Amino acid sequence: MDRIGKVIARHRKNKKMSQPELAKRLTENGYPIKAGSVSAWELGVNQISGPLLLEVCKILEITDIYEEFIGKNPDNPFSTLNEKGKSKLMEYAALLLLSDEYKKIEPIIIPFTRKLPLFDLPASAGTGHFLDGESYEMMEVGNEVPTTADFGIKVSGDSMTPRFLDKQIVWVQKTESLHDGEFGIFYLDGNSYIKKLQDNQDGLFLISLNPDYPPIPVTEDSSFKTFGRVVG
Repeated sequence: MDRIGKVIARHRKNKKMSQPELAKRLTENGYPIKAGSVSAWELGVNQISGPLLLEVCKILEITDIYEEFIGKNPDNPFSTLNEKGKSKLMEYAALLLLSDEYKKIEPIIIPFTRKLPLFDLPASAGTGHFLDGESYEMMEVGNEVPTTADFGIKVSGDSMTPRFLDKQIVWVQKTESLHDGEFGIFYLDGNSYIKKLQDNQDGLFLISLNPDYPPIPVTEDSSFKTFGRVVG
């Protein structure tokens, strides 16, 4: 675990990227992470999950994952060659590619499609509308929609601009709880909202991205429910 953290720290520092900057990039790519989590990985205090590690490698441009985190790959001829040998190997590879005999045949991929419910009544990004659990149509979607999505819903209003626009379709993963800083679909006192969750020492609030809309407090007397996490 220490090795993984040290590799992350080394590449992050080489790119002159701070821990908060890496956390911000991960959050923007759909992995809500605090800077403290990055620090915990690098110190070896907490483990990093497989999908997160791959996303970190993508951001930090770590291309040879095996070599970086495990060691020399015995199946990789480059690992035992010097720079001159690597150059010769690339020249030979270029010659092989000129012949159709050695080209890799790419499989024909049939586009993956599935149907998800798209709710007719919008989750409001402004004043709030009740999320009708029966009013929806089945919509065929492809790879552009995350595989974790369970349903779609249309945004109404401008309180979540610029990230979520009026009439935009967002895709949601069903869950009954979210972490601080995550975007979700919520029910509160008869209305439904798409908001950012704030859950810290200041209390529980539904936050708009448009500064014209104040935070909506969630109190002990509130009728509150989480419908799901916005994943796309």
